[in-house]
Amino acid sequence: MNAIVEDDVVGTDVDLVEYYYEKGFSDGLPVVPPTPEKIEAVIRELGGDPDYVECKVAPRWGELTREVLAINMVMAGCKPAYAPIVRAAMLALTDSAFNLNGVQATTHVASPLIVVNGPIAAEVGMNGGANAFGSGNRANATIGRAIRLIMLNVGGAWPGDLDKSTLGHPGKYTYCVAENEAQSPLAPYHVEHGYRAGESTVFALAAEAPHSVTNHVSNDPEGILDTICSVMSTIGSNTAVLGGHMAVVLGLEHARTIAQHGWNRSDVRNYIFMNHGNRFIDLAYGHRYGKVYNRNLPKWYKREDHTRIPIIHDPDHIHLFVMGGEAGRFSAVIPGWGHMSTPVLKPIDATAAHEEPDCSSGTCSL
Repeated sequence: MNAIVEDDVVGTDVDLVEYYYEKGFSDGLPVVPPTPEKIEAVIRELGGDPDYVECKVAPRWGELTREVLAINMVMAGCKPAYAPIVRAAMLALTDSAFNLNGVQATTHVASPLIVVNGPIAAEVGMNGGANAFGSGNRANATIGRAIRLIMLNVGGAWPGDLDKSTLGHPGKYTYCVAENEAQSPLAPYHVEHGYRAGESTVFALAAEAPHSVTNHVSNDPEGILDTICSVMSTIGSNTAVLGGHMAVVLGLEHARTIAQHGWNRSDVRNYIFMNHGNRFIDLAYGHRYGKVYNRNLPKWYKREDHTRIPIIHDPDHIHLFVMGGEAGRFSAVIPGWGHMSTPVLKPIDATAAHEEPDCSSGTCSL
């Protein structure tokens, strides 16, 4: 079966895997040859009209037509049923609030983290349970990979060229998960933000890799959350000096312990906000390099040696999810890129009604 490349038909004697490597269309892993039949199946799922432009992708500002979206999905190994998720994720990433241009070009490690909520996650078989951030699930892996291929092939952010990341992190291959709504004792993330449980959403955050939170001792919310506060409170992440947003992922065992004590999402976020942070003198490196005045900190923060400086400047900037398997008292903290990017929550069904008027356009900049 022949494959389509740049409007040309490649002969059956060509090694397609090697051909696409030579063309520079790969993220470093072998790609699935995008045959006409596979491309058409994805375009149908998107509503037809292959030339329709869904968005423009920074930093090259290439046009993401439905055909190009389909080609990258096929190369990533996606099923056609994943198309609404990939499209919604790209619309979230190209929302001006997200600042994809900056995320793509930064020297920081940040990569877009995509979290899917609602019925579609189960319908396409996404994993929010054991090893959610790891390997072994086709939907998680290929949806995230399709997004990265689009960022490379349409956005042009190739490492060392327009992508200036000093180190990067493994999420720059694929960084897509679902919340474990079926087993979570807390309301789903998208419901907390005004969507109905029967609606499906994507959440996008420019993020570092997950930082492990280990606590096998505490049998109350305070002990678990104090450990999370400890992991958050460092001087090494971008958020420590640049504020912005952060994701907190509660493992099932931790989430159930917290919920058994009657705590809800708001209680968790506010406790974390009130009890995390660093001393200003530590952020200033003891003033041994001269007087430090961080203009990224809110003006009303005291800049005295032992003043506690929060990493996150608003409890609403802590994005709480429940994920993971049945066993293991582990959670995770995922620092963001800083105040330069605002997370975006977007419905996967563009026609879905939203309960809050300020989100009627379908985009909620949190």
